[in-house]
Amino acid sequence: MAQTKTYDVIVVGAGHAGCEAAYATAKMGFRTLLLTLNFSNIAFMPCNPSVGGPGKGHLVREVDALGGLIGRVTDLTHLQMRSLNTQKGPAVRALRAQVDKRRYQEIMLSIMEKEPLISLRQGEIVDLQQSKGTAASWRLQLSTGIILEAPVVILAAGTFLRGTVHIGLTTFPSGPQGQHPSISLPEKLAEMGVRFRRFKTGTSARLRRRSLNFEAMKEQPGEETPHGFSFWIPWKPRLQASCWLTYTNERTHEIIRKNLHLAPMYCGAIKGVGTRYCPAIEGKVVNFPDRPRHQVFIEPESAGTDEVYVAGLSSSLPEEIQEEFIRTVPGLEKAEIVRPGYAIEYDVVAAEQLTPYLQLKEFPGFFCAGQINGTSGYEEAAAQGIMAGINAGLYLKGKKPFLPRRDEAYIGVLLDDLITKELDEPYRIMTSFAEFRLSLRQENADLRLAEYGYRYGLLSEAEYEHFLAKKERIQQIQTTLEKTAFDPRSAAGRKVTEQTGITLQQRISLAELLQKPEVSYKMLQEVYAELPPANDEARVVENQIKYQGYLAREAKMAERLRKMEEKQIPPGFDYNEVPNLSTAAREKLTRIAPLTLGQAGRISGVGPADLSALLIWLEARMKR
Repeated sequence: MAQTKTYDVIVVGAGHAGCEAAYATAKMGFRTLLLTLNFSNIAFMPCNPSVGGPGKGHLVREVDALGGLIGRVTDLTHLQMRSLNTQKGPAVRALRAQVDKRRYQEIMLSIMEKEPLISLRQGEIVDLQQSKGTAASWRLQLSTGIILEAPVVILAAGTFLRGTVHIGLTTFPSGPQGQHPSISLPEKLAEMGVRFRRFKTGTSARLRRRSLNFEAMKEQPGEETPHGFSFWIPWKPRLQASCWLTYTNERTHEIIRKNLHLAPMYCGAIKGVGTRYCPAIEGKVVNFPDRPRHQVFIEPESAGTDEVYVAGLSSSLPEEIQEEFIRTVPGLEKAEIVRPGYAIEYDVVAAEQLTPYLQLKEFPGFFCAGQINGTSGYEEAAAQGIMAGINAGLYLKGKKPFLPRRDEAYIGVLLDDLITKELDEPYRIMTSFAEFRLSLRQENADLRLAEYGYRYGLLSEAEYEHFLAKKERIQQIQTTLEKTAFDPRSAAGRKVTEQTGITLQQRISLAELLQKPEVSYKMLQEVYAELPPANDEARVVENQIKYQGYLAREAKMAERLRKMEEKQIPPGFDYNEVPNLSTAAREKLTRIAPLTLGQAGRISGVGPADLSALLIWLEARMKR
């Protein structure tokens, strides 16, 4: 008889989503099994080992604010850190790190191993059953015969579900970077009624560093940033490694055009849909025929390897063609390929089957997180992982699930978009997707979300005390700026004119001065030495004061949205009862089953007239 092991939660997949999910459920007090196909590839980075950027960096800081791991581990393992969009408004400023992928894995594995309620196991699921009438509602069988049982399963399988790799006309079953794919599990899920779509992603060739000529490229050094991603660990800048910039040219493009008949994307071998914002070089050459060149970044993969990543040259052409066009790029004339680029097709769960809390509607206790939900990127995966973990824990406790609002977090935007938007390509978060992005700045993520992290047990008492002390310091800075005022004729008033060029006409507070575009907090420090230094806390206050008019407008918009979100749609609501709904709206509302009127309004194909008809019907039903 096969041995049976029982847990509270089984997390299937140990990438960025799986690690965050397992850590969350363990911190909430549940015995968690983290199951992986390959123990050596926990928290593996199969594509570019970079973290952050606009939108993505905001997600990382939000996951960290909730008590997650990606920000902490990135700070401990970064090879380079840069601040992006520093000349633009605060809504789009973001950190981006190049990470030592080997060290990242080591530290994440160490965290998983040290967490007392997490068990790690290597194994492949060959059977899955939903049991009835027992304490454990999910029963998983491994290829070795071991049986695993738990009331909750979190599926975070990345691109492994029926993964198929394409290199030229060569196609074979595979996970990323030659790993073993998962075949039996998606087949079993499909038998149970789970619907899948087919998406595609890819990566570029890896080159041997010592074969490159960096003198022909432009160096892209790192920066001494004032902080990292994490709010909870001391920021310790590391020795900054450089990246390098070069460009393709017409000769590169000619080789690619000549061999398009061998490209899986163009010869019909690939059926899956790829991401719009990270195209292969074949796609760039075809879609932008007038562009004489495209950027190519040479980026380190680890301090302990000679292997480098080539950002901008993702390709699934035959390996010999990849080598031919790579060697036309300045600095890469003698490049040696360590691993060829490839495309990978994989199964994703059709998003309309999910609740906003990432639970499959038809299968209580079964959650999905990461790329299997149709997203692209480590950051989106980590955000879904922590949310699936928190909601799995709340499910086990019989408590109300957690979903940040769109005006509260980029995580809320991500989850809402996954459910209401019909994804026809892998979803990548962008700042333009957030209608309240000025309120969702990277520096205030902890002020927005740390209370939740503490409430759900992911932040320690010490971390919460640290957060409360920071809030108090921010309030003190705000109060000082509002209560400190200068007379135009005083010495301080004359100094204000010298430092800022503004001639004071009447008594004015530091807060009123800071509202002026030409005045910065740093300028005010030179006028009033008692102000605290221009650190992260001062930046929060500066942005709150400087953009208070815009923030007030966003707050009014958010209040209107909240009123719509408060109008609940009953579970199992029959949209056929509602007269005057368009056929398209009725079909989409029935399929997606939104929880609120606000969510219904964000579904593509549901127009204002449909929303009005639905609101009238719901209000009439409540009166009845």
